[in-house]
Amino acid sequence: MKVAILKKNEIKEMPTEELIKKVKELRMELQKLRLRKELGTLDNPGKIRAIRRTIARILTELRSRGVKYD
Repeated sequence: MKVAILKKNEIKEMPTEELIKKVKELRMELQKLRLRKELGTLDNPGKIRAIRRTIARILTELRSRGVKYD
C-alpha cells in the first residue's frame, strides 16, 4: 500500500472525516515500516520520518479545528 505524504496546504483543504481516515492509514503504514525496519528489509528509512511528520501535521490541523482525536 502506497501512502502519499501530504503537504500542509493539502491537509487544510481536506474534510475532517477524510483526515481521520488518513491518520489511521498512516499509522498502519508506519507500523508496517517499523516491522520491516526490525527485520532488516526496509529500503528507505527516511519514509518513517516523513510519515511521522505527516501524522503530526494532520493531528495539528484536527486540533486547530477543535476535533479531539488520539
